[in-house]
Parts: sequence; structure tokens; C-alpha cells
Amino acid sequence: MSAEPSPDYEPLTPHVRIERLRAVVNPMSGGVNAKATAELQALLGRYDLQAEVVEAKPAEIAEALKAAVDARPDVLAVLAGDGTIRAAGELCGPDGPLLAALPGGTMNMLPQALYGTTDWRKALGEALTGGVVRNVCGGVVDGHPFYCAAIVGHPALWAEAREALRERRLSAAMRHANVALRRAFSGRMRFYLDDGPTENAEAVAFLTPLISKALDEADALEAASLDPKGAVDAFRMAINAVVRDWRDDPAVDARPARHAVLSGRRPLPAILDGELTHLGRRAEVRFTPKAFRALAPRLESVKT
Repeated sequence: MSAEPSPDYEPLTPHVRIERLRAVVNPMSGGVNAKATAELQALLGRYDLQAEVVEAKPAEIAEALKAAVDARPDVLAVLAGDGTIRAAGELCGPDGPLLAALPGGTMNMLPQALYGTTDWRKALGEALTGGVVRNVCGGVVDGHPFYCAAIVGHPALWAEAREALRERRLSAAMRHANVALRRAFSGRMRFYLDDGPTENAEAVAFLTPLISKALDEADALEAASLDPKGAVDAFRMAINAVVRDWRDDPAVDARPARHAVLSGRRPLPAILDGELTHLGRRAEVRFTPKAFRALAPRLESVKT
């Protein structure tokens, strides 16, 4: 930074010292267009900082993220999809650069939780002008990190129907709901939470303190077993997943947990922060108290 910033620059946040910023953009991500890189460079030019923006195609993303983190900037800004943002959070870790996880995907679970918006320009502007350091906790499923939610089991696909309806993609919502209902009873899972007894369910969801409405402290995950008893229960749960908080459904049992083991007769599908992932027949889930540090507004100022 220069000793005497130009009055033409917009003020940076007084809460965090920011001198160097690296940004990685995936122009092929669902929420990014061909002009995004140029727009991002122009936006960063409003601030008195050293900024470098790298555009990377999907095959180049992993290398670009690693190079950006290895450069040890104060902030790593990522404009890409949900999977890329999860990878960036894992690379930054608790001691690396602050992460500005910008909404450039389709579901944008983590960016919405941090910034309360799907407009990446607004998110980055508010982070740079008024952001603070936010410690983000999360979880890990067999080596796969998540920072908002993990849903293990075939009913995980209800989340796709819910997001499609929120975006008013009605045909996609119906398609996802039909797939979820067809697979709803394809195989129950056995699971246990912490040192508790072995139980059975169609699926188990794990919510982090970042988005959970039930956890008062950031010291565990909220684990919710989904156990519809038949087609009527499954249909009601699917509707609740679309129109309101599915944890209010009577077929959902929610409680805190720091560790879980799940197993099924077939490989288990899972949705991790909006990304579909295929696990093995046995999966282990653990709470991560401090996953990475984000540059984001204070929690109470974020409206979701």
C-alpha cells in the first residue's frame, strides 16, 4: 500500500489489514459470465491494494488455487462454484489467507451464509469495506469438507428440488422431487452419533453452526435423522423441504453431535454444500472447530 492513499480510492475495512489480494475466477461456473474477470479487476481497482486476478478453467482450478494460497496473500477471493469454494476453504485452512467466498455457483450455500446475497459484486464490496475476520467451523465426511450442510443418503436429493423451486425453476424442481421420491426407499442406513446407540434412517443431515437455527454455540454439528415411514411421510417431507424448514417435520429427529458413523448396503450419495458426492458404503463424519477464516461482515449484519 502507498504511504498516502489517493482520495480516489474507496476506504478498506478498518477491522482487517489488507494489502495483498489474489483472486481466482472460473468463467465456466454456473453463476459467472464471460465478463466477470474484467468486472472483478475493475472493482478491485477502486481500492488501494495489490490485487492479482487469475482466470482458470475447471481443469486448471486446483493448480490456480494452490498457487494463490502459496503466494500468501492477505485475502484469497474465489468467484466460482460450490465445489471450488470448498476446495479453497480447505487449502486456506485455519492459518492461511482470509477467504472471500464469492457466489459464483448455482446453490451458493456458503456465500449466502457469509454475505446474505447471491450478488458477488455486493458481497466483495461489503467484505472489503466493512469485513471482519470470521472463524468458520465445519465438518468432514471421509476427507470431504463441508462448511454449511451435508446430507447423506438418497433423500439428499430433496435439497436440489428445494433450491430449484427457490429459483422458480419449476420443471427442474419437479424432476428433482420425482427422482428423490423414487429413491427414497432404496436402502436404509445404520448410523450412530458420538457414543450413542446404533439407529436406522433413510438419511442423516449435518448442519454446521454457520446455518443451524438450533445450535447456540459453535461446538458441534446439528445432526438430523430423516426417517419417513412410508410414501405419505416421504411426500410430506419433500413438500416441507421445499416450502419451509424440513427440520420441523415430525419425521426428522435433530440433535447435536461431534462424530458420526454411517453405513449402508450400497454406496452412499451425499450433498456437501450443494455439491453431489458419492461415498462408499461406510462414511465417517467429524466436526471441525476451526476450518478456515473468512473475510465477511459480522454475523448479526448478515440477512439470509
